[in-house]
Amino acid sequence: MKRSKAIAIVLAISLLSAFSGYAGSMLANQVLINNTISIFEDSHTPNSQLEFAYLDFNLSERTALSIPEIAQLNKDSVVEISTEIVQWGSIVGQYISKGAGSGVILTADGYIVTNAHVIDNAHRITVRLDNGLEHEATLLGSDMLSDIAVLKIDAENLSPVNIGNSANLTVGDLAVVIGSPLGRLGGTVTEGIISALDRQIEVEGQEMTLLQTSAAINPGNSGGGIFNKHGELVGIVNAKTSGSGIEGLGFAIPINSVISIIDDLIEFGYVIGRVDLGFTMIDVLDRRLAWLYNLNSTGVYVLQVHADVDLLPGDRIITFNGTQVFTSENINKLVEELEVGDIVIFEVKRGDKRVKVEIQVSQKVS
Repeated sequence: MKRSKAIAIVLAISLLSAFSGYAGSMLANQVLINNTISIFEDSHTPNSQLEFAYLDFNLSERTALSIPEIAQLNKDSVVEISTEIVQWGSIVGQYISKGAGSGVILTADGYIVTNAHVIDNAHRITVRLDNGLEHEATLLGSDMLSDIAVLKIDAENLSPVNIGNSANLTVGDLAVVIGSPLGRLGGTVTEGIISALDRQIEVEGQEMTLLQTSAAINPGNSGGGIFNKHGELVGIVNAKTSGSGIEGLGFAIPINSVISIIDDLIEFGYVIGRVDLGFTMIDVLDRRLAWLYNLNSTGVYVLQVHADVDLLPGDRIITFNGTQVFTSENINKLVEELEVGDIVIFEVKRGDKRVKVEIQVSQKVS
């Protein structure tokens, strides 16, 4: 069985087990529908939707759990993640820097979801379970656009979370966050409410649509879980806004928006439908920085070329299919409208000349 389908089966089983403790008599009078419904729409591969078995009863009648019950249900399902990154310094040469975050167990055999920024550039990733056991993790795939990554550890009989439906959340609902704040306080539980839905927040230069919560979130919580009143995972924690006088302002990725991405990362190691322009960019947005780089103008420049395209490092991008662009963010928004195989015509400034370059975008695989 493919790993992508294994998650769907585990989620279906988890959903049933979550109900068994408080709905035994109800289940006796209900029938498990043999058909399946698509809870989460896959915008990347519309014909490959994740499907879940469901029970034919009113979900509003389900019993809410207490915060201690939610914590107990999920304490074994949230892990600590530590990373080692090789870096270079002009004085000390090569050295190892360490990072920390959290993760959520998806399957009993060791598939774990976390944030892409938690494991970015890591050459070693270690997962510490709630029981204290540590496992070296393999990175299956990472997607910076959604800030989601999937890891695999060699373990069995783990405790996967029950997946909820973030579309059912309303402002004021209970929100319980479990993670490893400060990178060393694993299993920490904080509570609050869902403060807002569909917040447009910029995270490390990327615009994201996030859940907002008043539950305490600190460095190290990234990649951990936010759970609803039924103890189901409804979001992956990924950001905190902090500053003088700012408290209770945390954000999480709605689980509905990344289920198909998780599926793709497990199946392929990348997200189907993401396009690759074949080069990376750098913004030079002030004249002092332009002067330091010996450039005549501010704007967005080609930094590196990693595919067979007729662009050169140092080209300043002027237009994208006729639309004038000034920053990489301008370009990224236009890229979101593309599909694999589309043609893009760039006009660039190369030295004293204006040059038009045609690129056919390919599937992004990393």
